[in-house]
This record gives sequence, C-alpha cells and structure tokens, in this order.
Amino acid sequence: MLVQLQSYRQQYGFNGIYLLPVNLYGPEDNFDPRSSHVIPALIQKVHDAQKRGDKQLPVWGDGSPTREFLYSTDAARGIVMATQKYDGDQPVNLGTNYEISIRDLVELICELMEFDGEIVWETDKPNGQPRRCLDTNRAREAFNFTAQVEFKQGLKNTIDWYRQHAA
Repeated sequence: MLVQLQSYRQQYGFNGIYLLPVNLYGPEDNFDPRSSHVIPALIQKVHDAQKRGDKQLPVWGDGSPTREFLYSTDAARGIVMATQKYDGDQPVNLGTNYEISIRDLVELICELMEFDGEIVWETDKPNGQPRRCLDTNRAREAFNFTAQVEFKQGLKNTIDWYRQHAA
C-alpha cells in the first residue's frame, strides 16, 4: 500500500499518507479471548481469575518481550492531525516512545485490578516477538504529534470500562 500511495502521489498528485500505529488499547477494545490483543486479553484473564477466586494467574512465556502501546484517543488524535497537517510521501509511525516488558505489564495490570495471586510464567509456551517499539520522530517533527495519555492512566481507563461492561 505504501508503494501504491507513493506511486499515486507521483503520477496523479494524490495526497495519500501512510500511518503505522503501534499496538492500540483502550475502552471498547476487543476483549474476545479468541482474537484480542495482549492488554484486553490480560485484563479479561485477571478479571476471570478474580471471579473464580484463583490464587494463580498463568501467563505464557517468561515476560521478557517488550511492547509499545498507544491509547485509542491518542491514536485518533494522531490520525486527524496527520490528515490535516502532513503531506509527505514517507510512512509515519504513531506511538508513545514508551516500551514496557510483558512481565511489567502483567504486574501492573494485576496491581491496578488488585489481583493478589501469584503470576505463574509458563516458560514452555512461546514468548512471541522479542521487541516491538517504533521510532516516532517523524510524527513529532512533521505534525507535532506526541501521545498525551500516560500509560498507567490509559490502563486504568480501560480496566474501568471493562469492569462496567463485563458479562
């Protein structure tokens, strides 16, 4: 798609931009365990463990991979800003420049949800990609985008929304 947009821009003057948001999260996320991403999956997993009264929380891997996450309202704001202020042919990453290990993420979610059980790392299960973090300098330089929602607050908002809507 990037090459296609660049070709359309060159041949027809088409003002298309190519944005690459990092992993998104926030209220109204997909919490279906068959298709959700890491944050909503972990929130639901902790919630379900609490409902059952579990004293252990099994989590795949060893927790060492790192990820970057972008809150949904920051992503929406970044997309709007880019459409209004960016007219370049280069791809633009939208992210936070904040990277967290899966281990720290699980511990933070457990803390925010007041789960006091033991986290059991299932090291016989896959870790996934070791690292996902974007260089977001172009977004800052081209249209002054920086994320505004602090990660812990975004998690609190997402957890609160989930608890209000969980079945």
